[in-house]
Amino acid sequence: MPVLSPTWTAERIELLKQHFEAGLSCREIAADIGVSRNAVIGKLSRLNLTRGRTADERRRQDGNRDRSNAPRAPKAVPRLQFEMLATIYGEPDAPVVTGPIDEANRCSLMELGEYSCRWPISTPGAEDFCFCGNAAHEGQPYCAGHSRLAYRPNSRARVMRG
Repeated sequence: MPVLSPTWTAERIELLKQHFEAGLSCREIAADIGVSRNAVIGKLSRLNLTRGRTADERRRQDGNRDRSNAPRAPKAVPRLQFEMLATIYGEPDAPVVTGPIDEANRCSLMELGEYSCRWPISTPGAEDFCFCGNAAHEGQPYCAGHSRLAYRPNSRARVMRG
């Protein structure tokens, strides 16, 4: 079995420090030393070498900050999710159709078409496992009924099977 040499020898650590002080990027340091960029970042972190503010400045600034009353910024909704919800729910004033989901088009994986709803019915591997099979909205994996279950605005996702 070959003997592995340590990644961070004293010479490499000295080179790392010199390159860091010279202002080289982590990528440049990694290429020169012969290690990965992530290895350089990790070693700099373990050596407490940072650029910009010193550790004392960060401690002072963090100590002055009262986080208990700080308002939290609302989480941004990813654009794709917004577009999906807009397609599913349409205009805010439009009535939302809430009725039973048609069960006539259920199909197997092999019968699933490009524009078919991919909502799973039952448990994978079970004898009665299938997919919804109804027509899905353009560019979406589910029909309107299952999209309403999958993409609920302002609520936590709950596992629901149709």
